[in-house]
Amino acid sequence: MSQSPIAIVLAGGANSRFWPLREKSLYTFMNEPLLTRQLKVYAEAGFQNAIIIANPANYSLIVNAMAALESTISYNVVVQQEPLGMGHAILQAEDLLREAGYPPIYICQVNDVVEAQLHHRLYEAAQSGRAHAYLTGFEVSTYFPGGYLVLGDDGQRIVGIQEKPSIGHEPSNVVNIVAHVHTETAILFEHIHRLYASNHPHDDHYEVAMAAMMNDYRFECVRYDGKWHPIKYPWHVLDVMKFYLDHIDGQHIHPEAKILGEVSISGNVIIEAGARLFHGASVVGPAYIGPDAIVGNGALVRESMIGEKSVVGHVSEVARSWLGQGVNLHRAVVLDSVFEDRVNFSAGCITANLRIDGGFVKSSVKGERLVTGRNKLGAMIGEGAFIGIQSGTMPGVKIGAGAEVGAFTNVTQDILEGQRLYSLQETRLVDATGKVSEE
Repeated sequence: MSQSPIAIVLAGGANSRFWPLREKSLYTFMNEPLLTRQLKVYAEAGFQNAIIIANPANYSLIVNAMAALESTISYNVVVQQEPLGMGHAILQAEDLLREAGYPPIYICQVNDVVEAQLHHRLYEAAQSGRAHAYLTGFEVSTYFPGGYLVLGDDGQRIVGIQEKPSIGHEPSNVVNIVAHVHTETAILFEHIHRLYASNHPHDDHYEVAMAAMMNDYRFECVRYDGKWHPIKYPWHVLDVMKFYLDHIDGQHIHPEAKILGEVSISGNVIIEAGARLFHGASVVGPAYIGPDAIVGNGALVRESMIGEKSVVGHVSEVARSWLGQGVNLHRAVVLDSVFEDRVNFSAGCITANLRIDGGFVKSSVKGERLVTGRNKLGAMIGEGAFIGIQSGTMPGVKIGAGAEVGAFTNVTQDILEGQRLYSLQETRLVDATGKVSEE
């Protein structure tokens, strides 16, 4: 096969489980949106064209972000007007694909972060002509609540897909990552259309369409054993942050960054233009300090990303955390947390990150208490929230955009956008004789 596949990039998810954080497809890592980072990797693997599937809420955001993309990949952005499943999202690319003569396609999700080697291997598989489709298989040792590949006797041919089997009834130990190449594009679309026309009762039209094709067309499993970090819940930002931090090689300190006095910098770090590190500050890699950010006197940043114009103030500590743009800390401790743009974390504030029993931290998502799989997790705080002095957050707490937490308050529950949480305090003034003042 000589024609290069077109990448169909699924970026239209509803983000409902990502609250209180914003659009996950555009989450910035090292000052660049995830979508444009991913597209550069696809381009390096050989994919020359992409169709990005957006939703009505993020369409303009994606278009604006793409305007700054410097890459060899060409792209179009189309909108899935209603959230009717992955199959329906893929169909939104059909008009453009029809005009191009239904070329091969590479279906991938912007929020699946993997090593670049996988995209290269899928591109090479597509060029080989060995099969009609290539699906990525990832071996697991414990139960995974997703789709499993049913493999033939040779362990390579795929003969079925089973969505979320019950524990103990998995057809294999190989789960399906949505990184798929299809060479029979027109036939795939025919099968998906047929399912929607038949009022198929579930939202697995794409998977069922592929399963039907497997009777007549060869589907092969491309094995992958590298890093895989899907972004689904807000704490997954920390996994992806670590993925990108671990790819820093050496110390890259921009000549326009200012190191003022004795500053300790160790490990692999990036310090951007305009950043200022003051006397007594310490940066322990892997770490990223964004443009015009400040790390104040005696402050410590380790294994974290600090966004543009954020301030890690005097003797503050930030560990294994992601801070957006314009975040402000003063004498504060931020551990294993995600702070969006312009969060104010006042003097004496701290994020608790560890349960007393050392077990996995739980967090509420859409009314359900979920095990995060992390034994250290602090707070996830939305844009523009203000946390008053001497306040603290319990592990796994989420605070919505624009919310306010009063001084001396212990946050033990999630707070919605714009809500105010404060502690009622009673004070008494007592003179030397023990008399309580009436004033």
